[in-house]
Amino acid sequence: MRPVVLFPLFRPVTALPGLGPRLGKLVEKLAGPQVVDLLWHLPCGVIDRRYAPKIAEAPNGRIATMTVRIDSHAAPHNSRHPYKVRCTDETGVLELIYFHVKGDWLERQMPVGKTVVVSGKVEWFHDTPQITHPDAVVPLESKDEIEAVEPVYPMTAGLPAKTLRKAVRAMLTDVPELPEWQDAAWRSRNGWPTWHESIRRAHTPEDEADLAPTNPIRRRLAYDELLSNQLALTLVRIQQRRLSGRVIQGDGRLRAKVAAALPFSLTNSQATSLAEIYEDMAAERRMLRLLQGDVGSGKTVVALMAMLNAVEAGHQAALMAPTEILARQHAESLAPLCKAAGVDLALLTGRDKGKARQAVLDRLASGELPLLVGTHALFQEDVAFKDLALAVIDEQHRFGVHQRLQLSAKGRAVDVLVMTATPIPRTLTLTAYGDMDVSRLTEKPAGRKPIQTVTIALDRLEEVVHGIHRKVQEGARVYWVCPLVDESEQTDLAAATERHAFLRATFGDRVGLVHGKMRGPDKDAVMAAFQAGNLDVLVATTVIEVGVNVPEATVMVIEHAERFGLAQLHQLRGRVGRGEKPSSCLLMFDPQLTETARARLKTMRDTEDGFVIAEEDLRLRGAGEVLGTRQSGLPEFRMADLAVHGDLLAAARDDAKLIVDRDPDLAGERGQALRTLLYLFERDAAAKTLRSG
Repeated sequence: MRPVVLFPLFRPVTALPGLGPRLGKLVEKLAGPQVVDLLWHLPCGVIDRRYAPKIAEAPNGRIATMTVRIDSHAAPHNSRHPYKVRCTDETGVLELIYFHVKGDWLERQMPVGKTVVVSGKVEWFHDTPQITHPDAVVPLESKDEIEAVEPVYPMTAGLPAKTLRKAVRAMLTDVPELPEWQDAAWRSRNGWPTWHESIRRAHTPEDEADLAPTNPIRRRLAYDELLSNQLALTLVRIQQRRLSGRVIQGDGRLRAKVAAALPFSLTNSQATSLAEIYEDMAAERRMLRLLQGDVGSGKTVVALMAMLNAVEAGHQAALMAPTEILARQHAESLAPLCKAAGVDLALLTGRDKGKARQAVLDRLASGELPLLVGTHALFQEDVAFKDLALAVIDEQHRFGVHQRLQLSAKGRAVDVLVMTATPIPRTLTLTAYGDMDVSRLTEKPAGRKPIQTVTIALDRLEEVVHGIHRKVQEGARVYWVCPLVDESEQTDLAAATERHAFLRATFGDRVGLVHGKMRGPDKDAVMAAFQAGNLDVLVATTVIEVGVNVPEATVMVIEHAERFGLAQLHQLRGRVGRGEKPSSCLLMFDPQLTETARARLKTMRDTEDGFVIAEEDLRLRGAGEVLGTRQSGLPEFRMADLAVHGDLLAAARDDAKLIVDRDPDLAGERGQALRTLLYLFERDAAAKTLRSG
């Protein structure tokens, strides 16, 4: 399916000169396994070697390229001392300094009397200019081998920069000329070169200005990436629309019973979201809708009402959560409402085995069981529904699009409702969920108490512990979250274990500990003890999952709050404030704060609105950080930075819509070029939705 013209870019990186199996592995770790991954690995700096003074004019601290004659070699008597090569020109003396020289290779490379070109950083020492370990020394006749302007790439340990540059140069000679996919008038208005020229110039910057994301070359490449993203989402959406749906319209009898059993009435945004969902379900086409709601905005009730709409019409519905603890919690919170409506609900997780599991599967296959809550276990082959009509997927960012489609394949024309408690900025919603309609829950249900948020310096730890002790004596339960030291779980674990031991000195054995290295059942047992009130304080790394519900917990302590992103702080704060009593969140910080960290903590103090927080998080940290590894379902952009290129995203969305309206199968001349764009950015799944042409 991939166009032949792109084949050179989809070879393994080891096809490039100098990259054998060992170095190829390092390049794969750095950029990716294919040549195309290296194409998107752009320089982050430049070394300018164009300055070519005489020795006497070479300034201290500057990189210079000089033509010199080798005068003498001075080998050290002691291996700790440097090896010196004395060079001259008509204006003075330059020393080349080397450490740990073995054998006579320097004498062979630079024989006395030979004229060479040397390049490196000049440092004056006792009135003599020196270059320590020069970057390049070549014979005069080979001076063109020294790159006048050398690109500097993000690197990884063990990979020589020279080897990477050589591989990139070879790659650039193989980059094919591709047909132009951008609108001519738009390209001309922006002053953008062709794609081929942009890629070549992006890898051969002339100065620092060429590296800026606002540079026309970088903007052109960012737009290509955003256009491929928006075009792919538009095509997937059209394909979903092409798949015939079925009309699902219940009579409201079960939903009325649940509404009567609820201790509160639905908020306006819950009612609006449900109206949108019911309208989608009643339409001839399939529903594909994202329900965004802040922590505690009542998404689960909306999901239940939608599921009951399917059950009233004689079908089945399923809710899938990313973790067992969350699936159990959903099942527990829905059980009393389902009971009030007289509807059967079952739970299915990877832990369920044997006869109990088989009984659930049998009832599901016969249609006797209308509602199922579960984890990834719902994907398994032996899980068969008689008539699945609605799939609700919670915390979508933990599941990829493929898993979304996998679950909807468990029935005929299944409607899909995706929920997330991670408020996502509007720009990111466009890039990740552009194939969906979006509903937002913007209010909290009545009775939710505001959470008092205070910031406090880490050096007041003893004071905080005394305050917590008082709260615990009054019957409070406390979460204590330890910092994410770095991506290594070992260091997180050390911090949490240490804090757990420290707090046990005050609270005895009523302090629990949960962390990512624990086995699922052990983690669940500690959580259950905290839920039941057998523990007063729960020390945790960031594994306190989204959605963990302990209404009695009223205090959240977050150590080194400055190390967390805003969205994560907001999620953690949302673990409290779920019961009748007032709640508080203590953000403990290192007094040596950066301006960005200070701004983050101020935002947390000033607002509880998750959508405001999400937009601010994007502004302060940029999309790469917000999307981060922890929200793996969201797309990672290599060229585009949404904090800088937000205007291009809006333009790409409009362009994609216009393209598909005019040429839905991308069959025209520009359409064919756009097919190449989709394959270039590995949007193969979207390209394959097109009719051949």
